[in-house]
Amino acid sequence: MAMSLKVIVPPHPLIKHWLSILREKNTPNILYSTGYEQLGKWLTYEALRNWLPYKKEIVNTDNGDADGFFINNDYPIKVLAMLPEGLSLWFGSKEVIPNSTLSLGELPKTIESNEGVIFYSEQITTKSATLETLIKLKELGVDSNRILLITAICSNKGLNEIAKLLPNQVIYTSCIDEEDEKTQLLVPGIGNPLSRLSTIFQDKN
Repeated sequence: MAMSLKVIVPPHPLIKHWLSILREKNTPNILYSTGYEQLGKWLTYEALRNWLPYKKEIVNTDNGDADGFFINNDYPIKVLAMLPEGLSLWFGSKEVIPNSTLSLGELPKTIESNEGVIFYSEQITTKSATLETLIKLKELGVDSNRILLITAICSNKGLNEIAKLLPNQVIYTSCIDEEDEKTQLLVPGIGNPLSRLSTIFQDKN
């Protein structure tokens, strides 16, 4: 994997806990969905630590003035969630994301130059659509330094594909697994979210 690609696996015990819940094949679907949402929450919490712009203002307390720090609303956040995995990650994270707008399953037509993007992706493998979406974001004028990519889990091979074209991308994930050459599945992986997440999408006839 290219050294310039920044992949962060936060050592938070809750992230490890919920990853283990997802790995267990006997986890009930409703708990599996909760695990996905909790991963979204804690990965986002870690990702926003050094990414959110803030400003310093004076606040009036009962005992005089003090320095206060507030999220800078001059830099709004656009959230992009892929279905269904990205949506489940976002469900858990939305309470910690300020002043954001959601694009569900598709890219907006335009993204303003002062907007940051949080991209909740499916699992990153060599067959995932994550890289294609990142390329489309770049075509919209959004460089890697304006994007936080958050995914439940990924493979080294999938990350290598991103590193070849977008070496400066920052990615937050719970774990990096091996990818089986024949099946392109992650090993040990977290099962198939399409069949285990409680949110089911059906096409309308």
